[in-house]
Amino acid sequence: MSRRTVTWTDIERAGQDSRTKIPAGLLSARALIQFGARTRPLATAGQYDRAAIMAAACKAAPGIMERCGVSRREAMSSALKAAWQVAKAARSAAAH
Repeated sequence: MSRRTVTWTDIERAGQDSRTKIPAGLLSARALIQFGARTRPLATAGQYDRAAIMAAACKAAPGIMERCGVSRREAMSSALKAAWQVAKAARSAAAH
């Protein structure tokens, strides 16, 4: 019968790997998009304005690239996630 040994390092790595990772620049992108959503709402009359969401994400992506030093792809990913979060929050706030 073989025994398996587990070290504290293995336990720590497993814990770190199981944590959700926040994409680079997501929090700052969300703040930037919320600020921009005051002039052009991302959700109106219970529907999403996809053109406004894409425009907000495109506007936030260069700032993410500059601040976080990530590629355009990663920056757009974070910006779109943030834009959709802001749009969903705005839509649910308007419904209540």
